[in-house]
Amino acid sequence: MKHDNTKPQTILRASRPQTPPQTPQKMSPPVYADLGKSARDVFGKGYHFGLLKLECKSKTKTGVEITAGGSNALESGKVAGNLETKYKVKEHGLTFTEKWNTDNTLNTEVALEDKVAKGLKLVLNTTFAPQSGKKSGVLKSTYKADALSINLDSTLDLGGPVINGAGVASYKNWLIGYQMSFDTAKSKLTRNNFAVGFTNPDFILHTYANDGAEFGGSLYHKINPDLEGAVDLAWSAGSNTTRFSIGCKYAMDKDAALRAKVNNSSQIGFGYQQKVRDGITLTLSTLIDGKNFNQGGHKVGLAMELEA
Repeated sequence: MKHDNTKPQTILRASRPQTPPQTPQKMSPPVYADLGKSARDVFGKGYHFGLLKLECKSKTKTGVEITAGGSNALESGKVAGNLETKYKVKEHGLTFTEKWNTDNTLNTEVALEDKVAKGLKLVLNTTFAPQSGKKSGVLKSTYKADALSINLDSTLDLGGPVINGAGVASYKNWLIGYQMSFDTAKSKLTRNNFAVGFTNPDFILHTYANDGAEFGGSLYHKINPDLEGAVDLAWSAGSNTTRFSIGCKYAMDKDAALRAKVNNSSQIGFGYQQKVRDGITLTLSTLIDGKNFNQGGHKVGLAMELEA
């Protein structure tokens, strides 16, 4: 009788390396100009009162983004048009943008991002009007860190540049910002603004004080995935007037949205946006003057966006 002296084989399995838990990535606070943007979009986007507007967007095989558009003011009959081309060189962090409009003004912008330093964006913006020969330029810089966003701009004027600066700091859900403008030719502070905000996933609060003469705030609330609402309030110390507006946006489905807004001057705005098919969006809007409903003066607007 034979005995099997073979020892059982032990199978060793390499244990999978445990990946450390990922901490949520911190986001930089918005720049000062974007504070309260969510509420402003509720009141501004999707409305084209008194205009017939057409906008076409396209992108070439080489990566050049082209935007051409035009508008006709129904009341004055004035026609305006614009053309914009944008080209990005991602490996070098460069973006070249050129804009031309029917006022015969040429605008050129060169932006460099995340190359000099992480979070730093440098922009050179120049404007040239061939008819008058007028030239102007602005050098802009933006720096974003985990809890801080800073803007510093300067006009390229040898006679005395105007320096604009702004900063926004965040702590947990709170935002605090400051904005200033300094005219070096007059050695005078021409703008002195403060802002405080509170942000949550479903609502955003923004309050501001401009030059100690105008005070206001806005509240944006995402009531549910389909409905957004906003309230805007402002008071001017010089004229002792108060402005109040309330607006909402309702997504009827993924291709249609309905907008409405009203202010304390009894101006009522409605907007309806419909995606007809891929690349074609139609927007119809109207502004009703509630104080002079029978006298007329109401405005309508129609806009079409084409994208290929």
